[in-house]
Order: sequence, then structure tokens, then C-alpha cells
Amino acid sequence: MTLQEWTQRVNAELGMADELAKDDIDRLLAVARDAAHSVARPAAPLTTYLLGVAVGRGADPVETAELLQRLALAQKDESPDSSTR
Repeated sequence: MTLQEWTQRVNAELGMADELAKDDIDRLLAVARDAAHSVARPAAPLTTYLLGVAVGRGADPVETAELLQRLALAQKDESPDSSTR
């Protein structure tokens, strides 16, 4: 099963009419990647969940995803051991 197929199945089960485009999936995965690698692995699902909550409350998905990626990457840069990564 592809990620696109999975999201279609989840959308159907949740009764959501809007499908996620490949760009949306890629954006979510990029946010998860940056959170996991720059903060901690468990930050990936939490950050993407918070992105979804923010978008559900009216935030722009692209701008919010970019903001969260910047925050995650800044955390990596601020880490005391970032010079050894």
C-alpha cells in the first residue's frame, strides 16, 4: 500500500472529503523528518499532530509547516552537541 492509498483510506474512514495531494504528504513528511532529526524521534508525530490541529483551526498549511520546520532546524543548531552531528 502506498502512502497516497493509505491517506485515501484514512480519509474515507474519518469521513473527510478532502484528499491529501502528494505535495501535502511530502510537506508533512518533511516536517516529521526535521522534528525527528533535530529535536527527538518522538517529536515527529507530535509536531505533525500539532500542525494538523493548527490547520484545523484555520492556520495556513504551507506557512505553518515552514514555521515548524524552521523551529525544528533552529533547535538542532542550538543543541550543545550540534558540532558533532
